[in-house]
Amino acid sequence: MPEGALRTPLYADHLAANARIVEFAGWDMPVQYDSVIAEAKAVREHAGMFDVSHMARLILRGERVFDYLEHVTSNDVPKLADGTGQYSLLPNATGGLVDDIIVYRIHETEYRMVVNAANHAKDLAHLQVQNTYLVTIEDITLETAMIAVQGPAAVTILAGMSDAEAAFLDAPAFGVVEAQVAGVPVFAIRSGYTGEDGYELVCPKAQASHLWKALSGAGVKPCGLASRDTLRVEAGLPLYGHELSETMSPISAGLGWVIGKTKKFLGSDIINQARETGTPRRLVGVRLDAKRLTTPGMKVFVEGVEVGEVSSGVVSVVLECGIAFAFVDTSVKFGTPCTVEIRGKQEPATVVNKRFLKK
Repeated sequence: MPEGALRTPLYADHLAANARIVEFAGWDMPVQYDSVIAEAKAVREHAGMFDVSHMARLILRGERVFDYLEHVTSNDVPKLADGTGQYSLLPNATGGLVDDIIVYRIHETEYRMVVNAANHAKDLAHLQVQNTYLVTIEDITLETAMIAVQGPAAVTILAGMSDAEAAFLDAPAFGVVEAQVAGVPVFAIRSGYTGEDGYELVCPKAQASHLWKALSGAGVKPCGLASRDTLRVEAGLPLYGHELSETMSPISAGLGWVIGKTKKFLGSDIINQARETGTPRRLVGVRLDAKRLTTPGMKVFVEGVEVGEVSSGVVSVVLECGIAFAFVDTSVKFGTPCTVEIRGKQEPATVVNKRFLKK
């Protein structure tokens, strides 16, 4: 393994479970414990859990923190009530994205933010440059762990293990529950990255192993990065560095729904111009006829003419075929037959909505 890679508080638990470890975004992370198929099925049919402690966790405080977040994020911060969150974006000044994030309001002068591991340092630097609002930014990533519990049984299992059963059962999407699970204090967020219901649990790092073991004992299957990637593509969820970047417009990725239509924010003029005029290419789903794996950069063709390229590709456990995200010419419609060039061969496929599984 690479020297200097960070390790989450659950690293020893992953080794004990014979997980295969890979370096990801500067962290030694479990890519899989069992087969990808078994892990993905556990999440789709019952409950699985992921160590997502590598994702950065920030607390923002200050009298003007609301104004600051309205400036640096794309979504409408006024929509947040205490104890609720929203998916949002960190735009740059040129119409691209620094990152995609989740923002939670704790109360009027305190918010939390979760950002991607690969963008941790970059996001902090960007947030500090934009911080003319005297906001205090506290990075609690290394003091805490985060475990995502996902699947149709996830909420019921967590509720039964907690001291706040009704709160876990009743919280809305992106709602926050602060309680104990298996005796461990957690900041629980009803969200995830799989298309299934569930929570992401932030807890003190010293108690992370106890919580992980308790969840496993309750029938929640440990899952790695490989199945997580399969699940997020099935659910139509973008990944920074693949579907989002510093230079791509979030409009081309279909993220207009998390961009306030009337607010003024960093880069809003350029993004709103792209919303009005459209972009040359847009993000779509591509469903292959066979179980073929595509990789970023593979070309997509319609009637022999190149119309785009793949940004992410997996083999879907549920659909039992290859699926991909691709940026294609905006003139290409859903239902259009196409091909993807895989190692010199044109594999038949169809352009579809990028949400392959609708829950």
